[in-house]
Amino acid sequence: MTTTLRPTGPLQREADGARSRSYEVCVNSRPVGTIEIATFPALSATAGTIRSLRIDEADRRRGRGTVAALAAEEVLRGWGCTQVLVSVPPEATAATRLATALGYTERSRNMLKELSEEPPALPAQVEGRPMTEAEFGRWLATAVETYARSWIDRGVPADEARAKSAAEHRRGLPDGLASPGTWLGVLVHDGVAVGHLFVGRREVRPGELGAYVYDVEVAEGQRGHGHGRSLMLLAERVALDAGLRLLGLHVFADNAPAVRLYESLGYGTTDVNSFKQLL
Repeated sequence: MTTTLRPTGPLQREADGARSRSYEVCVNSRPVGTIEIATFPALSATAGTIRSLRIDEADRRRGRGTVAALAAEEVLRGWGCTQVLVSVPPEATAATRLATALGYTERSRNMLKELSEEPPALPAQVEGRPMTEAEFGRWLATAVETYARSWIDRGVPADEARAKSAAEHRRGLPDGLASPGTWLGVLVHDGVAVGHLFVGRREVRPGELGAYVYDVEVAEGQRGHGHGRSLMLLAERVALDAGLRLLGLHVFADNAPAVRLYESLGYGTTDVNSFKQLL
């Protein structure tokens, strides 16, 4: 039997510049499922993604999904993509097994916490305050380069990574410290600034707004004293002050200490983001 992809409509051009197309997964011309693929310009000009893949229950466990995913990769190669990404909820065990079998490697996770009504207390001698304009200028220059470097270290070309970082910071902070729906602050311990925090408002679950931790970091020389936990408690207080009961974040998989911290604070993984180089 031959498994093929049959387009269900024309190639789509989306507002962010992405190309996308949906297909039926067919066995000897008989539809057995669907798959949707797209380019991923938010990450890289040469990145693609498998947005969804579904095989009908009666045709599962016969290798249909594997062949469909491999065929989708071939289409993405034809679109000029050199890597492909997939995001899979942790409870989707079959999809996780398929991604692993096809050679996908976990790159990062999206995590989410539902907050209680009562804001958490900060440790003694610890408080949060808004950034000053001078602090914001120094933070922004470092944040743009640091975020770009995080993608460069994971295989994104340097010029693309820096352009992506600069564009995302411009989009997220169009008015600097006065940008609506954002809070940029500093954690202070005994009068000394020990870390910073950038929280913004965004959709963190389909159809649900929440707070989102865009950047959090303990200053060098201040690490190992629990300030990372204090910063995340401060993020909860910021979210609740804004009337938001959901707090989300993104963390790279190789940052094991951060993953452990977030899990200890009650965050759960909503999506595992994996990638594969298209050779």
